[in-house]
Amino acid sequence: MSVPPFTILYVTNPARSALFYRELFGRPPVEESPTFAMFVFESGAKLALWSSATVAPAVTQSAGAMELAFPLPDEASVDTGLAEWQARGLTIIQQPSRMEFGYTGMALDPDGHRLRLYCLAPELG
Repeated sequence: MSVPPFTILYVTNPARSALFYRELFGRPPVEESPTFAMFVFESGAKLALWSSATVAPAVTQSAGAMELAFPLPDEASVDTGLAEWQARGLTIIQQPSRMEFGYTGMALDPDGHRLRLYCLAPELG
């Protein structure tokens, strides 16, 4: 079985979320409608934002049960990234800290989806 290169987040307001992720990624979505937006990256990975009110079957879970993880080259990049996110008004739910896999911190998007910045511990990287 192949690895799924397509992630879909269910959101309450696709236009608001598309603007948020446009600013986060520094690129516009390749597709955008009132109920859906999609970003495509050089790697081929895709991130879509779909209105939780229109997805079928109906959504039964709320945000926060998964995360988008962004690998960074070093601890200073994690600190800088979290500081930038905080300055932009994102809620930081995990200040920079060391965990068994490396150095990390986490923020929330407008719907409460978790956004993790991390760099692997040297012995894992």
